[in-house]
Amino acid sequence: MESAQESGLDAGATGPTARPAGTGATLELLVHGVGGATPEHMLDDPRTVRVSGDDTAAVFRRADDVDAENRPADHETGTDGRPVPEAYVWCNLTSGNGARALWLLLLPFMVANLAHWMRPSARDRARTIRLYGLLVRLVGLSLTVLLAAAACEVALDLTAWQCAGTRACAERHTWLGFLSPTASGDGWWSPPGRRLALASLVPAALVGLLWYLSRRTWSAYESEQPLVREPDEDPARSALGRPGFWYGRRLVARLRGAHTAAGLLTVAAAVVQAAARYDRESGGPAALATVGRVLEAALVLAAVAVVVVVCRRGRTEKHLDREIDATFVRHLPLATLVLLAITLAYACWDRPAWESGGRLPGDAAFGGIALAQGLLVIVLAVVAHLLYRSDPDPRAAMRGLAGPAVAMLACALGGVMSGGVSQRVADWVDGTRASLPGPPVVLTWQASVIPPLLVVLLLLAGGQAWRTLRLARAERAVVEEDYAGEATDPDRTRRIARTRAMATLTDRGPLFIAAVSTVSLILGTAALVGAMATDKTPSAAAQHTHPFVHGAADTAQALGSWLVGFGFILFVTLGRRAYKDMSARRTVGVLWDVGTFWPRAAHPFAPPCYAERAVPDLTWRITTWTRTTGGRLVISGHSQGSVLAAAAAWQLPPAVRGRVALLTYGSPLERLYGRWFPAHFGPASLAALHEEVDCWRNLYRLTDPIGGPVQVSDGDGPQVDCEPMRDPLAHARSELHPLPAPILGHSDYQADPTFDRERGHLLDRLHPGLPGQRPGDTLRPPTLR
Repeated sequence: MESAQESGLDAGATGPTARPAGTGATLELLVHGVGGATPEHMLDDPRTVRVSGDDTAAVFRRADDVDAENRPADHETGTDGRPVPEAYVWCNLTSGNGARALWLLLLPFMVANLAHWMRPSARDRARTIRLYGLLVRLVGLSLTVLLAAAACEVALDLTAWQCAGTRACAERHTWLGFLSPTASGDGWWSPPGRRLALASLVPAALVGLLWYLSRRTWSAYESEQPLVREPDEDPARSALGRPGFWYGRRLVARLRGAHTAAGLLTVAAAVVQAAARYDRESGGPAALATVGRVLEAALVLAAVAVVVVVCRRGRTEKHLDREIDATFVRHLPLATLVLLAITLAYACWDRPAWESGGRLPGDAAFGGIALAQGLLVIVLAVVAHLLYRSDPDPRAAMRGLAGPAVAMLACALGGVMSGGVSQRVADWVDGTRASLPGPPVVLTWQASVIPPLLVVLLLLAGGQAWRTLRLARAERAVVEEDYAGEATDPDRTRRIARTRAMATLTDRGPLFIAAVSTVSLILGTAALVGAMATDKTPSAAAQHTHPFVHGAADTAQALGSWLVGFGFILFVTLGRRAYKDMSARRTVGVLWDVGTFWPRAAHPFAPPCYAERAVPDLTWRITTWTRTTGGRLVISGHSQGSVLAAAAAWQLPPAVRGRVALLTYGSPLERLYGRWFPAHFGPASLAALHEEVDCWRNLYRLTDPIGGPVQVSDGDGPQVDCEPMRDPLAHARSELHPLPAPILGHSDYQADPTFDRERGHLLDRLHPGLPGQRPGDTLRPPTLR
């Protein structure tokens, strides 16, 4: 692979040199899907040239096709007679260094961000839509507070307060000796306030790391410059066509400042609450007690300011919002950092009689966070139902309640991870001696719900497996009918039927998510009620019950923390493998690419949105090529690439959009996005896209677990969806297929003869002769301020 500059060919900044309009050049822009691809594989040529882009995302051509537009009119197709193929390779936006798998640890943030985009479509409900977005942003804020509180629990409570303050624990962990009053001989760091101040640097550093990662990815993704154009007037079009949809730098910057401040305030509250309570109850100097009250009041005011910033406004999509709220982005986090520093200085003040005992004050905060999250999810469900009723869509997942269900899963993930990690750390520092009080009982209860939740998941999986088996048996007759006239093989028939039945599991996803979210809500409520009613761990609360109940509670409590520890190791290992190994990436890539496709509208610490780079790349490339050559262009998108292709088509200027064709295959546009994100990929949006592009054809297979029909009608003309492609191409061996034809499923659509035939039909329908660029008509990026 080489660049155009290295090969000595003049590809220009945007590809081909400008030429007269209407010359008949034909381009096929290939966009790969889940799992990524190399330009050599996409272009079926070992010699490829990068004509535009960088090491992260770029456009490639075959070396022989770089100057295709400058050839005589009868040689303007590729070297093999087809349209000139051009590959947009974006896989490095979602993969790369194995260390990026650590983003998986922030999965609750990504899931909460998905809930924002899953709202149902609505008519004349602008205020209700804004309320929906506000509630999801508050859920995201609660997850940040929960993460910071969990870090404080591990570093401040379990380590600095309990273990360092207990002689036996400090002796077992000699690295804590300088914090222990007995081991250090009442050293300078041994008083409880100074221990807390020193330990608070750990959660503060975690918050700082999240700020840094968000800031760095914000500069690389959210700050990409889209085309400047006027917003379209048709309200039926998807919001993805609005000029500012893929330019969310202002909102992400504001949320980043608010969430950073919230995290630092959580750390400060954990420190000041313990010190202020001692000053009030010990009868010490009145000045210290006054300072403690003032700091607590300042923390409350700062927390109110954070909530106001989060609630103040959502995304601006109708135009490019180039402003940056400096007060919230820079001053708010800086002010909370100064407040944290004052709090730490206050905690370090000498208090000779202060000793740590029991749990760190403030453990009720975890119960308050869980209660607030549950109430937010319930209100969110009510709002989502109201939106759905205004514009019912029978294809929408869970009748419009997918967003609240996913938000519930985000809260459940956050609670289970916080409880499990806290319990695991408590078991590690205390061993089996039970000399420490341990984490707050609500966290122990949350960790204890993991085993029963896994039992429910196993039952659901078993039920789906049985249903799939029955469907596979029924599908055998259909397979035999589809391959009537060919030699049959019973084993191969069963294999094809089983593959088709397995592919339908995607359509049962809403049922699975609904069941898991409902069970999570019930178990979470039970854990909260149990913790508040008994103020004991599950094992202690069930001590005087039936032996079976007590044994079950004891087993769930013991297994919970171990399962979380095992889950973390498995999660990171799987994530690293997915980033490095292509086959593993296809296994988990679907959900990950769906999760990171959407802009960070609810949580600034979620993994970055690759589409905010990919969509402007495609839009710029399509617009500049069509305006300089006047040729015909087919956007050919596979899998997730078809979603990027549709998003890019929505962003094109109307004159350009009407001169391009869409060829999608293995596309989740309706099967996943249309059902889970109906407000943006619903029937009206897809129908409008079909009307606005020149022509559109969609290919799919019944064996494909991801792709499916888009179910858009073309009136009296050709339908968007072709008939399901045969997979495999032949049932048994034949003269044409002497070896068994493979079951391709989601891959290798271009190997099917149907692909070339449908692409040819698209080119025949596509109108040539796009007007060239007018003198002085230039495309300029927005000026950033």
